[in-house]
Amino acid sequence: QVQLVNSGGGLVQPGGSLTLSCEESGDTFSNYAMGWFRQAPGKEREFVAAISWGGADTYYADSVKGRFTISRDNNKNTVTLQMNSLKPEDTAVYYCAADRYYSGSFSARTYQYWGQGTQVTVSS
Repeated sequence: QVQLVNSGGGLVQPGGSLTLSCEESGDTFSNYAMGWFRQAPGKEREFVAAISWGGADTYYADSVKGRFTISRDNNKNTVTLQMNSLKPEDTAVYYCAADRYYSGSFSARTYQYWGQGTQVTVSS
C-alpha cells in the first residue's frame, strides 16, 4: 500500500519562500511519476507541477513557472516543491500525488495515490 506524507506548509508573507516535501512508502518510489496539486477554498483542485520517474522531465502550471521548482530524490523516496516569490493567490492546501502510468499529467484523475495535504497561507 503506497502512502504519501506531506510536510512543510505554513504561513509566509508575500514574496517569501516555502519548501514542501512528500515522502513515499510502500513501493519502489522510482516506479511513480509525481505531481503537486493545490486546492483553494471553493475552487477545484488544480495542477501545480510534475516530475518524471527519474526526474529528467519537469512540468509546471503557467501560474507558477519561474517561481516554483519540483525535484525528487529517489534514494530518499521524496519529492520536493520549492516555492519562491509567493503571492496571496498561492494560498491553498497543497497535495502531492503519485502516478504509476503517466508522466507529467495535468489531470488529477490520472494519479492513483495522494498525500493528506498541507496548508500554505500567503498573507501579510
